[in-house]
Amino acid sequence: MKASNLQSQKKQIDLSLLLTVGALTVFGLLMVYDASAIAGIRDFKDSLYYIRQQLVWVAIGVASMVFFTRLDYKKFKLFGVPLLLASLLLLLAVFIPGLGVAGGGAHRWLRLGMITIQPAEIIKLTGVIYLAVLFEKKARLIPFLTLIGGISLVTAVLQKDLGSTVVFVLTAGAVYFAAGGSIWHFIIAAPVGILAFLFLVLTSSYRSKRILAFLDPFSDPQGFTYHISQVLIALGSGGLFGLGLGQSRQKFEYIPEVSTDSIFGIIGEEIGFIGGSLVIALFAFVLIRGLKIATNSQDNFGRILALGLTSWLGIQAIVNLASMTALLPLTGVPLPFISYGGSALVVNLTAIGILLNISKQTT
Repeated sequence: MKASNLQSQKKQIDLSLLLTVGALTVFGLLMVYDASAIAGIRDFKDSLYYIRQQLVWVAIGVASMVFFTRLDYKKFKLFGVPLLLASLLLLLAVFIPGLGVAGGGAHRWLRLGMITIQPAEIIKLTGVIYLAVLFEKKARLIPFLTLIGGISLVTAVLQKDLGSTVVFVLTAGAVYFAAGGSIWHFIIAAPVGILAFLFLVLTSSYRSKRILAFLDPFSDPQGFTYHISQVLIALGSGGLFGLGLGQSRQKFEYIPEVSTDSIFGIIGEEIGFIGGSLVIALFAFVLIRGLKIATNSQDNFGRILALGLTSWLGIQAIVNLASMTALLPLTGVPLPFISYGGSALVVNLTAIGILLNISKQTT
């Protein structure tokens, strides 16, 4: 009887995690439709352009989530290295003329036929998988430092994507620590990391201005603090209960990147502090369930993989939300499941599929 009950338990996915992610994704569609209509008219003379694109990416993401819910996560032990190498090639391919797409002085996107992807989002997923394979037996310092050093060089220096670099490095550090890495390694590496961060900031005028904007968001509201000041105005305008869905004023081309990195500003403006707090609570619940899955995993590989995926999603959400509320400098990091963008949404839902698969095989 006990064996039968255990077998039945192993076949059940974490339904509460699935429903919470489903709620965040549907809410994201609503907010993308709301926030992107003006930009759609401006760019394509079509208010529904961006939401149609996002619906396609949601369909692909859900299909990927279902597939990886059914695929035994242990198979990643065989494909961890090939997946990482493939994503590294995509990361470097953005510099190939005709394939790479530049924007705002940065090379972060890759055009493959009719679709455009951001490889930095993909490597967050494949990097976690590779580290789980690498650290299954024990944490290994040299390969770990080599990986984060190489990825950081490409994303932070060459692609000028410091936000994604910070998310990747913090996630990798969490995986290393979970795998039994020495705390002394972090203590020794911390000054090096801080110096590298300061070097990247001080050698780039736009990064320096972001730090200054973080220190005083309203010091130059028509200049380098324009973005964060407009987001804070949106959040302040929402008050406790918000202006109401669809009633945002800041979405009328006041906030840059309004449907992608800055979408939480519109959320706070329209549904207020209460609604924004509920969204944050849903993210917190996703993290709790992910950590629960990691704790109950039947093997060390599953535990490290689940903790890595959960850490990545949590760190990315925290970095986005903190930058929108001026607790951190602005970064180009999307809000998981909610921001417009295909690459991030598909890999986020894929990560949830892997977590759900691990949850089916917990002890």
